[in-house]
Amino acid sequence: MSIPIVNSIASWFLKKRIHQMELFVKYPNEVQHELLHHLVENAKDTELGKKFGFESIQNYKDFSERVPLFTYEEFQPYIERARQGESNIFWPTPIKMFAKSSGTTNAKSKFIPISEESLEDCHFAAGKDLLCVYLNNNPEASLFTGKNLRLGGSKEIYRNNGTSFGDLSALLIDNMPFWATYSSTPKNEISLMNDWEEKMAAIIKETREENVTSLAGVPSWMLVLLNQVIEKTEVSHLKELWPNLEVYFHGGVSFEPYRSQYQSLIPDRNFKYYEIYNASEGFFAIQDQNNSDELLLLLDYGIFYEFIPMDNFGSGEEKAIPLAEVELGKNYALVITTNAGLWRYMVGDTVKFTSLSPYRIKITGRTKHFINVFGEELIIENTDKAIGIASIVHQADVKDYSVGPIFMEGKEKGAHQWVIEFNTPPQDIEAFASSLDKELQKLNSDYEAKRKNDTTLKRLQLVVAKENLFYEWLKKNDKLGGQHKIPRLSNSRRFVEELIEMNNK
Repeated sequence: MSIPIVNSIASWFLKKRIHQMELFVKYPNEVQHELLHHLVENAKDTELGKKFGFESIQNYKDFSERVPLFTYEEFQPYIERARQGESNIFWPTPIKMFAKSSGTTNAKSKFIPISEESLEDCHFAAGKDLLCVYLNNNPEASLFTGKNLRLGGSKEIYRNNGTSFGDLSALLIDNMPFWATYSSTPKNEISLMNDWEEKMAAIIKETREENVTSLAGVPSWMLVLLNQVIEKTEVSHLKELWPNLEVYFHGGVSFEPYRSQYQSLIPDRNFKYYEIYNASEGFFAIQDQNNSDELLLLLDYGIFYEFIPMDNFGSGEEKAIPLAEVELGKNYALVITTNAGLWRYMVGDTVKFTSLSPYRIKITGRTKHFINVFGEELIIENTDKAIGIASIVHQADVKDYSVGPIFMEGKEKGAHQWVIEFNTPPQDIEAFASSLDKELQKLNSDYEAKRKNDTTLKRLQLVVAKENLFYEWLKKNDKLGGQHKIPRLSNSRRFVEELIEMNNK
């Protein structure tokens, strides 16, 4: 079958799914409540279903009063039993796959259950609908006339006790439907290679001869690959190598710190960027409009959503609310109940709603991935935006950054210490630091209050990182690969001290 015919058939099939999406956009709360009923009914005879009386749960009130909120640590004993081959603990169908995630603020590995239902009805369904939305918004698209260059995790899949575990991307690639495999590059054996640096070389060797029309992967790691592609092929930009390249589907970390670098690699005003919000726990949201920074929450993919207002998160009195009760502009911790058996599970991400009809969100950070040592409540959304503005003002280009606190000692005030690696450094580092500090004050009133007259916080300190410092730090900590992220913000000095020590060598 020729590629143009495949493109036409795939486009026709995917565009049909737009009508299914219109249903949950029109009736969001009804769809969510029906989904909750379905999940509870399905799991009523599991160990957890019997423990919490799923059989007599009639509504959301019953559900929220009977089932406690779970952190990973609290749910982990059930997961570990499932990994040893036990069944019917938290989900009725056997759980054979677990997505291994190291997280960003905790070195301990997490093993997130993936059921057949979550694989098909969440991860793969949302992937199809992302393509559906893109094709619906861009009728002239010729996505399937070429290949999608995918960049996933570098960890192999391990199997024991009848179960398997590995990076989410590796599990998805290993179970991918034929049409997705047919339209992707590199081939599976390269995608699943364990050694990251060998894998990069193999990807470049295979893809340089392909007609690549789209990219998919985490921005930080994709950037490393694309820079190597340009170096090895000796082109000045990617459109010289892949003239039909039209879209990049990205997620995992904020795109803002990387936007200008991608625009220099792909100097095409018509090139599209589409953000996705997927995690080991599920595929939550997709960008549903061209040139937007908002994500449509996916409401009929086996995930029931709840939200904890961040103004009382961690107080011991936090209360989750359903979708129908959320407000615009408030910061919420995300809580999910899934068709893989996670019940009222706190993901660790924070979001805010930008629209209530339809429900659209922005990812604002992590519940544990912020700085609040001095009451400043600084989140990644603030730091990404501030560093972007300061970079424009000072004609700088930031590659990566990490921030930690400088604690008060004696009469000394506290401060934030930034380690920043530049592609293009500003002419005046101190002026850049001052601009960055002022932008943070504009964006965050708590930070502004602590900075006023140096009441609690002095101006931030900036450490300029040497070339490839963050890459070397990830390599040293065995975190090379598409699933691993730079720890942007931390309440401890662990990361900045490790980085500064390496920077001084």
